[in-house]
Amino acid sequence: MMLKLEQYQGIIFDMDGTLIDTMPAHVAAWEQTAKQFGFDFDPKWLHSLGGMPSPKIVLEVNRRFGLELDPVQVSSFKMSQFASNEAKGELINMTHQVLLEQMQSKKVAIGTGAQRNSAHDLLKARGVFDYFDTVVTATEVNNHKPFPDTFLLAAENMQCQPTECVVFEDTLLGLQAAHAAGMDCYLVTDSGFVFKPVNEAAFTE
Repeated sequence: MMLKLEQYQGIIFDMDGTLIDTMPAHVAAWEQTAKQFGFDFDPKWLHSLGGMPSPKIVLEVNRRFGLELDPVQVSSFKMSQFASNEAKGELINMTHQVLLEQMQSKKVAIGTGAQRNSAHDLLKARGVFDYFDTVVTATEVNNHKPFPDTFLLAAENMQCQPTECVVFEDTLLGLQAAHAAGMDCYLVTDSGFVFKPVNEAAFTE
C-alpha cells in the first residue's frame, strides 16, 4: 500500500522484527532457554510477545505454565544466548527505505522493548544509530508495551505531540501500545505495510 506520512511530524520505529530482522535469533535464544530451564517451547506464542522485555516474558512463562522461574536468572541466560548468536539479523529493507526517505524531513525515533545496551549495539552494528533523534528502550520506562510509555517518551524526546507521530510495528503488543499512545500505526508484514489508525472506522483505502 502507499504510505501517507505527510501529516506526521515524527516517525517511531520499533526495532526487533520491524527495522532489524532479529526475531528468528530471539526465538532461537528462547528455544535454548526453554531447554535449559525445562519449560515448553512455543515459538509462535513467544514471537507474539515481541516488544516485551525478557524479564516480563519470563513472568508470562510462569503464568502460562504454572512455574516459579526467576525472571532475572532466566532472562539473563536468554540474553546471553542471543548475544552469542552472530547471525542476529539484517535490516528489513522496506522499513529501512522508509527511514532513509523520511529522516531528512521528519524527526525519527526508535521505541523498543530491548534493553539499552543491546539496542544500541544492534543499531550501531547496522550503521543506523546516528540516524535517530532519540532511542527509547526498555531501560528508560517502567511500563512496557502494550502500555504507551515507550512511544510517549519517544514523542516527548522528539518534541512532538502524540497525534503528530506514527508508529511502525510488527506485533499486536506494539500496535496496542501505539493506539494507547494515541498514535496511528503501520504494521510491518511479510506482504507489506498495513495501516492501523487509532480510529479504525476513519480508515479508507
